[in-house]
Amino acid sequence: MRSWRRLSLALVGRAVVNPRVARDLASLAWSMRRRGWYREPPFLPLPPPEYVRWRMLTAYGDEAAVPSVGDVLRLARWRRELLAR
Repeated sequence: MRSWRRLSLALVGRAVVNPRVARDLASLAWSMRRRGWYREPPFLPLPPPEYVRWRMLTAYGDEAAVPSVGDVLRLARWRRELLAR
């Protein structure tokens, strides 16, 4: 069974060994942050839960889905390549 914590740890591991992956993931995370994240606890630039549920529903057909490491890395790389155009 996959979990968000497990996904996060796996992505951190990939980012530690590959600076380009780290940059791609940081850019992706920053682009999804909640507006005004610095005004409310936990004071972290996290995406709104409703947005995450909607993205999982549209991508996987299940609000409770957790993406694979490969899916997140492909999205981050695709975003970098798209923005570089």
